[in-house]
Amino acid sequence: MNKTGIVLALSACVSFAHAADAGKTIEQYRQQGSSVKSIAPIFSQLLVVPFPSGFKTAFENTQGPRYIREAVPEKENVDEWTQMITVTGFKDLALNPKVTPQSFAVNMAAGFQRACPTSFSGQEIGIGKISERDAFVLVASCGTSPATAGKTSEAAVIAVIKGSSDYYTIQWAERGAVSATPLAIDVGKWTEKFKQLNPIKLCPIVAGEAAPYPSCVN
Repeated sequence: MNKTGIVLALSACVSFAHAADAGKTIEQYRQQGSSVKSIAPIFSQLLVVPFPSGFKTAFENTQGPRYIREAVPEKENVDEWTQMITVTGFKDLALNPKVTPQSFAVNMAAGFQRACPTSFSGQEIGIGKISERDAFVLVASCGTSPATAGKTSEAAVIAVIKGSSDYYTIQWAERGAVSATPLAIDVGKWTEKFKQLNPIKLCPIVAGEAAPYPSCVN
């Protein structure tokens, strides 16, 4: 990953704002109707994902062929959170013909199931295209989450995208009341959450181009 990390950009680019607007915060631009997006060079491509209001990036790391970025509500952290938006990248995995977006997503759901075999539930949302790339979306949940020592439930909508060379995932998870039995999955609710993470966009990395990556933003 490019060491510059993520960039937050406005749909109406700040560089064209009047000088009097220079002191405005991201939230003030949002209130005026601008959308805020995160843009990150992750291995072979730029990944653009809308950045929902009230979230902050709490952790970002690249280790070998894996990239991860976690965002949580402003007053929370990566250990104690009610919601988390996670972006991951897996270098060169798209070159493996045995891996598909569906098999990757199902394998992630299987991780949930192994963690909470008696309270697991899952629901496929659909297979299709995201940014003209093959993709698959599902919801997975644990009624009793081992990540919080059984104090909460945990559920997430997970999108897996096959890039030109790499795989990417975008997840929106939330924790709630604990349940000894599998959670009922509200497809409408999770579909709406996923819509808030769209439009997701993958772009080629242009040699010599720096943030805010105008070739992709525009």
